[in-house]
Amino acid sequence: MAATGAIAAPGAAAAPGADAAAGNAAPPALDAIYARPGFKLRRAHQIALSVFAEECRTFEITSTQYGILTALRGRPGLDQVGVAQALGLDRSTTGMVVGLLETRGLLRRSRHATDGRRRVLSLTEEGARLLEAIAPATERARRRLLAPLSPEEAGALSALLDRLLSHHDALVRVPLMRPED
Repeated sequence: MAATGAIAAPGAAAAPGADAAAGNAAPPALDAIYARPGFKLRRAHQIALSVFAEECRTFEITSTQYGILTALRGRPGLDQVGVAQALGLDRSTTGMVVGLLETRGLLRRSRHATDGRRRVLSLTEEGARLLEAIAPATERARRRLLAPLSPEEAGALSALLDRLLSHHDALVRVPLMRPED
């Protein structure tokens, strides 16, 4: 390891015992944490959010905001609950984000034609323009995130994550409701 005293990222290759003499060896308890799938998935999510934020900074939009706008483009006429279900978001987070997007003029809420309690969401022209403009940045974020993987590995990762999510989705507080569900 370099003389800077930096600790290698979990999973980084190092000579056995190379850091122990420098006092940089991860305690066994941390090694156990680093090996846990949940830890790795959480770290991968943090990295994905960071890459998205960097690539999309000029648009001043979060990945959650982008997801909501994209869901409305693909499924116009959803209400707030439907958007939350389509993206696996809790209703309070969805309500807050929808409010921010409405304030920015990217979506509008209107009363449902037959159920006055429901608010139907739709993209505004400005929201549609934003989605068009941000598309290259979101593609760059996707490519950056998957850059360490070959196309075959990226496909395998996606398939494995789909299998893991499908198996466990019913266990979470906010299950994902895909259009085909």
